[in-house]
Amino acid sequence: MHTDDVQPSPVLSVDPRTGEGLGRVATEAGPAEVDAAVRAAAAAAPALADRARRIALLRAAADRLDAAADEITATADAETALGPARLTGELARTTYQLRAFADQTADGAHLGVIIDHADPALGRPDLRRMKLPLGVVAVFAASNFPLAFSVPGGDTASALAAGCPVVVKAHPDHPATSELTARLVREAAVSVGLPADVLAVVHGFDAGPALVRHPLTAAAGFTGSVRGGRALYDIAAARPRPIPFHGELGSLNPVVVTERAAATRAEEIGTGLAASFTLGNGQFCVKPGLVLVPAGDGAVEKALVDTAAQAPAAALLDPRMRTAFLDGVRERAARPGVEVLLAAGAEPTEQAPLAVRPGILAVPADRLTDLLLEECFGPVTVLVRYRDAAELEDVLARLDGNLTATVQLAADERGPETAALLQRLVPLAGRLVVDGWPTGVTVAPAMQHGGPYPATTSTSTSVGATAVERWLRPVSYQNAPEALLPPELHDANPLGVPRQVDGRREG
Repeated sequence: MHTDDVQPSPVLSVDPRTGEGLGRVATEAGPAEVDAAVRAAAAAAPALADRARRIALLRAAADRLDAAADEITATADAETALGPARLTGELARTTYQLRAFADQTADGAHLGVIIDHADPALGRPDLRRMKLPLGVVAVFAASNFPLAFSVPGGDTASALAAGCPVVVKAHPDHPATSELTARLVREAAVSVGLPADVLAVVHGFDAGPALVRHPLTAAAGFTGSVRGGRALYDIAAARPRPIPFHGELGSLNPVVVTERAAATRAEEIGTGLAASFTLGNGQFCVKPGLVLVPAGDGAVEKALVDTAAQAPAAALLDPRMRTAFLDGVRERAARPGVEVLLAAGAEPTEQAPLAVRPGILAVPADRLTDLLLEECFGPVTVLVRYRDAAELEDVLARLDGNLTATVQLAADERGPETAALLQRLVPLAGRLVVDGWPTGVTVAPAMQHGGPYPATTSTSTSVGATAVERWLRPVSYQNAPEALLPPELHDANPLGVPRQVDGRREG
């Protein structure tokens, strides 16, 4: 309980276009509220063992979100300034994810069932292995995706699919959207016979560390900054019983433009890059923030600047991010050797007094400073002009881990040297893009949205079918009578799950 002399702080919704308050939404959670939310979620966990009800929950949640599309879009737009078109697409992606995880749960392949019958000749006992849910999952909502990476997003959907209840730490940039979507998912749970507490939401900065420290929290998923994510990751590791922390922290998403590509595809590359780094006002985690271009080739740069200069000014997600963006660009532009090709800055509009315009910086490879190798959140990208293969390699050798790495090639660059360049990028990223752009993360079974640190803190993905694996652990039963086994491990396979039996694939 909050003491009499410490009153709980209100959670306010704010219009990022103007900085004006939209009203009180909730109250920040103190230690008692976090404890109650986690304990209620843990108490709801046994009900999620019913796979059929989990499937029904995911589908019912998607249906309720779709039915409330107008209200959700309006609420999210008021809090994020992302616009109805973008948010309509994001809601469609969110409900698609929920239904995709329902289908995956129905299939059962993610359980990884393996049965090895006893073989006295080999001295082998009867062994039956499958993956089981970890327990309560703490989900930290992202600022830039108020739906797909927040309360009803991929972390929540995959955790529920795994059979794990979820407590979401709402992002302060969209508290009303968080409350609305949480209510709809909780109503969906009740409608299929599950406790509403399979999903809970808490607000407030202090609620995050408390959620990670709680002894009943079994794992955490995070999307946000390097600083915030690393602090929570360290808390997770320092617990008496450390827990998995699947954090997405930061990414430059480097792009390499070869000399022949610049000579033969300059207009296409320049316009494509402009569209990619300004998409969503530069607030995507896969924004290309560092682009290596051949020195002396101005055609790509001209097409890039001409196109980016036409991008409309728009508000960032909140006034704090706006200040950080403007300060970050100004600091980078002041570094020795940096040329401002397109000046970023404040550009108020009638609808958005806090709007900003995009910027482009350029620097010779031999003048590249560490600051320019740090992500700057917002619509800015840095061109690094390299003179030869040695300078290109020097820059690549300085890069940390990323979500993506992209290479832009000429049509005839398909030989061993090009293959070697692509392989050179493998240690740097989880997704390699050829002749395309990294913005746009397709929800598909083969998607990998994760990469070497600091892009993420684990080797998993937060998008796609295999995201569910983060919330499961394998358990083997040895010489257990069938009556004591989960039905997925029975010889008759009553639930029809895909499995491996004595080395042979079934289903």
